[in-house]
Amino acid sequence: MTPPQIRVGACSLALVAVVISYLWVDQPIAFLMHSEVTNKTLFVLLTRIPEPLPNLALIIFFTFGLWALAAKPRSTLYTALLTSSISLIVAEAAKNQLKYDFGRTWPETWINNNPSLISNRTYGFYFFHGGGGYASFPSGHTTAICAVVSVLWIYYPRFRALYALVVAAVAIGLIGADYHFVSDIIAGGLLGTVTGWLAVAIQQQAASKLTSVNPAST
Repeated sequence: MTPPQIRVGACSLALVAVVISYLWVDQPIAFLMHSEVTNKTLFVLLTRIPEPLPNLALIIFFTFGLWALAAKPRSTLYTALLTSSISLIVAEAAKNQLKYDFGRTWPETWINNNPSLISNRTYGFYFFHGGGGYASFPSGHTTAICAVVSVLWIYYPRFRALYALVVAAVAIGLIGADYHFVSDIIAGGLLGTVTGWLAVAIQQQAASKLTSVNPAST
């Protein structure tokens, strides 16, 4: 199988996993975490791993963008960091829109007595509802970390074990703290990963066209 076929297959499996999790996994896991995890401190700390990334992405985007205008850098590190930043910025926008589109309630009550599975057994999607109480799907933290990791996975494959560990830590934190349903996390991972793949594909295509137009620049 070619890499594009593998990616399409992986995305399809992830979508199936979202459906399976929604039907049979999400509620039992949420109830289990609520009843069995009394100290959530470690899990909450794990969820904070991606939180600096959006601000860092903006800093890199504008700094490296200005640098490109002045110096036209061509290093792999420059390309990887800039592409990761663009991937994350796009993924954040897509995640925010999808949260509104799907309007899913949370596992627990966080905001202004929002309806939730734990507080009043509210479970499901309320499409285009809007509001912070209906923004569980997809997981923004998982989207963010996967939007960055999926780019680095391609440019620096020797660190893939570390990337997988970081993503797993964030997912475990979100589940253990009962911040998200399992299907939210799978969907966020899918969104972030696809955004990263597309960002790399666009960057590589642009670089290829630039090289073909101006071979002397290589």
